[in-house]
Amino acid sequence: MHSKIINSVIFLGMLGSSMALAGDRDAIIASAESAGPASVTANATIKAADGTVLREGTNTYTCYPQQDIIGPMCNEAVWDELIGAMLNKQEFNPGSFSVSYMLAGEGTAIGVSNSDPYASDPDDSDDWVKEGPHLMIVVPDRAALAGLSRDPSDPVYVMWGDTPYAHIMVKVEAE
Repeated sequence: MHSKIINSVIFLGMLGSSMALAGDRDAIIASAESAGPASVTANATIKAADGTVLREGTNTYTCYPQQDIIGPMCNEAVWDELIGAMLNKQEFNPGSFSVSYMLAGEGTAIGVSNSDPYASDPDDSDDWVKEGPHLMIVVPDRAALAGLSRDPSDPVYVMWGDTPYAHIMVKVEAE
């Protein structure tokens, strides 16, 4: 009798943790999908923060959930290359125009420096931004950035302009 109770408790514990993982998975997918319009997210690949594929997609976008350092985002491959190059402090030259959606904004992330992609403390930066819903656009010819504002108070501006990771920020609405 005692072993039946223990087995039942173990089974219920395993069932509960499976259900919790399924709930977490659903929450991760929902967070990732919040980054873009349904026309993008419905067929996008969804990855967890650690890169685990949670859902295979059929379009050119990969969506990621809210993380400690950045809000949910849906990226084309060029954006994933930019982020990989930035994280590894490598040069980056985009071969094409590419869009990243961040329609949920930065969420719970602390934001970033508009000039230094490696800055980590808002108190040590005079250009720290935390955006609401926005698009990020990378262009293959940096000359296309000439004449655009670098002021994050403007609705369209260049972020990280003096780095290989320069891109255009387009505010969709106020946070």
